[in-house]
Amino acid sequence: MENLEINSGHEMFDVPIVNFNADTGDCIIEGESYLEKTAEFYDRLLAWLNQYMSEVNGAINIRFRLTYFNTSSSKRILHIMLRLKQYVDSGSKVEARWHYNPNDIEMEEAVEDFMSIAKLDIQLMPDSSMKFNPFSK
Repeated sequence: MENLEINSGHEMFDVPIVNFNADTGDCIIEGESYLEKTAEFYDRLLAWLNQYMSEVNGAINIRFRLTYFNTSSSKRILHIMLRLKQYVDSGSKVEARWHYNPNDIEMEEAVEDFMSIAKLDIQLMPDSSMKFNPFSK
């Protein structure tokens, strides 16, 4: 199975950087997410996770380092979390962490909403080195 890497670069601020490693199960989504084709973008991530879950069936360590996401992105992120919860319920191991600026109360509340809806345990990781976006969801 191949890794999934999406490096949006500095010219595309609306697309998050993605690094999903098939060998280690380490998955990172970082940056900002307010892209035009949200479903197409996040469906690729979900497809990779589904393939990993069926072929590799290993532990997943997913880290979110998003400083902003729009409503359509939040719906797709929730789909990922719901799928991860199904994976946990099947007996597999998932460790989820969400890094955020401690001053970004709205981001913290959004992650708490994700946890409540998906029933997925997500470690909230206050990180003062993270950019604070006063316009976060």
